[in-house]
Amino acid sequence: MTLRLALALAALAGTAAWAQAPSYPASYPEWAYAVPTPQNEATAPKDDGTLFTLPGATGKFTRSQISGAGRKPPADWYPGDHPAMPVLVAAGDPAGQITACAACHYPNGKGRPQNTNLAGLNATYLVRTMQEMKSGLRASSEPRKKNAQQMVDFAKAMTDAEMAETAAYYASLPPTVPVKVVETETVPELKSQDGMWLPVDGRPRQPIGNRIVEMPEDVHREQLRDPRANFIAYVPVGAVAKGKAASKNCAMCHGQNLEGRDAVPGIAGRSPSYLARQLHDFQTGARHGPLAAMMKPSVAKMTATDIVNITAYLASLPVKP
Repeated sequence: MTLRLALALAALAGTAAWAQAPSYPASYPEWAYAVPTPQNEATAPKDDGTLFTLPGATGKFTRSQISGAGRKPPADWYPGDHPAMPVLVAAGDPAGQITACAACHYPNGKGRPQNTNLAGLNATYLVRTMQEMKSGLRASSEPRKKNAQQMVDFAKAMTDAEMAETAAYYASLPPTVPVKVVETETVPELKSQDGMWLPVDGRPRQPIGNRIVEMPEDVHREQLRDPRANFIAYVPVGAVAKGKAASKNCAMCHGQNLEGRDAVPGIAGRSPSYLARQLHDFQTGARHGPLAAMMKPSVAKMTATDIVNITAYLASLPVKP
């Protein structure tokens, strides 16, 4: 075998491994993971040195400065919108190979569909989440979801004090509802950029089918990591009402308005993509621990349609500031 042929075969094998999904149960919410493949991957804009700004912001930053490339502190567009950030939130720990929390979850905790909104979550719950990641009790059932493993690696490198400080910061922030739920029969053609769906301009719309499509309301602003920008979640017609009926028992643990109770997290107004991933992780046993044990009987018989309807309803709910 020639070297050129060997390299070609290796490249083909790598592409096949990238594109091939593991075997999943019928309830697997593929839409919630937005795993990039060679067919659907959207390329992130390159840093060409252009300086960008946002409405109401005074700073100007390049794309690399905005994202915190090279584990540098990411841009803070609106420092007046939040209290002083702990070092790990604002800058991470390059020596420990921990990326700044604000790079993904933003200084105000808004997050993105491919991670999660942390603002206003119970501090005890947040600490327990990181401890479960560190100990191996909490993982993603989707091995192709790279940022889930990154978060596990960060948790393993964090001290108990850093976990407590980070959790206290995000718990102190007012809850936000950055997603607007819209019932529809069709959605744009999509590509995935790092696990976030983006519309393909100039292409015909497609039937939504049995899925939720969560994407930025303004793609340009979200690619500049605007913490004030919002998302839109397209859901099948009738999903919210069906989800309300299917979610009637959730209040027993998550509180009357589903905004959380003690160390049980709030699930109202949260990203449907995030919620669907958690339900699937409970079903597959990727999540363990006391709260996971409580959830398993509730999710055991959930179908793919149940997950769509329930998460559509939960995402549509208001949250008190």
